[in-house]
Amino acid sequence: MKTDLVTKNATDEAKRLMDFFARIEGKHILTGQHTQTNPMEELSHIKAVTGEEPALLGFELLSYSPNIRDMKADRDCETEVLENRGTIERAYEWGLSGGIVTLTWHWFSPMYGTGKAFYAKNTKFDAERVLIQGTKEREAFFSDLDFMADLLSGFYVRKIPVLWRPFHESDGDWFWWGAKGPRVAKELYHLMYEHFSGRKELSNLIWVWNSRLPEGYVGDDCCDIISCDTYPGKHVSSDFSDEYEGLLKLTKEDKGVCLAETGVYPDTEKLEKDNVPWLYYMMWSKEFALTEEYNYLDVLKKVYSSTYVLKRSDLLALSKV
Repeated sequence: MKTDLVTKNATDEAKRLMDFFARIEGKHILTGQHTQTNPMEELSHIKAVTGEEPALLGFELLSYSPNIRDMKADRDCETEVLENRGTIERAYEWGLSGGIVTLTWHWFSPMYGTGKAFYAKNTKFDAERVLIQGTKEREAFFSDLDFMADLLSGFYVRKIPVLWRPFHESDGDWFWWGAKGPRVAKELYHLMYEHFSGRKELSNLIWVWNSRLPEGYVGDDCCDIISCDTYPGKHVSSDFSDEYEGLLKLTKEDKGVCLAETGVYPDTEKLEKDNVPWLYYMMWSKEFALTEEYNYLDVLKKVYSSTYVLKRSDLLALSKV
């Protein structure tokens, strides 16, 4: 896979992480787990069941959306926001202790939202108007970007590389950034990329694009890794080779490919046998990880006992070599 990062003057830490991905591609897959609350109960669950921890942790940034303070929210929304407070500090701890960090931002719309305003149904915010100079929507969009860039700078200062996956699932219309179609989502991504990589000089970010649509592809010059999310159904495990092949159609460049979200664990035996070289998977949170509704405990144990799969203990061992 190509390891040259799209961000100019990328940090040494980001370069080393990309080089590591290239070394393991096709030989191993990294374990990953999303955590959307400060207690990170998914991490505790995995440790209790397997004795191991994932190599990669995903942290949620929804509670940092500036517009939350200006809108009405129901109890369910308030609970989710409160549970999510302080996740950046947990991400710092994870990154500084040798774990890999990836960030997801369910961005409450910059204006007009009610409740969980990352959903298009809960906001009147028109993402297409962000693309027009001089609009209130564009001003609010960049105001939120400035706020988030200041938060992300904490990772830069601490020399923590971040797998940054903005505007996720933009091949769908359920989030406000995808509600106007893939072209608009692509342009929003370009605005963020230019702002963060250029004006804000966040050179520790590894840019992960998260859409299956060729017409929505942001381009080889502003993403490092391509990805998709998959929720095939309860206990429906596979090597997800169809999803992998579909992503390869986005570009002729040799980009790294990851399962940015999944609702079921991949079949690691099949992955190794069929040589489907996903870099990592990230299991989603709550009921997907904490119960047997989607994944049996025996499957979790099997994944974490596989020699094809790298855990956090493997990262720490490799760092000493």
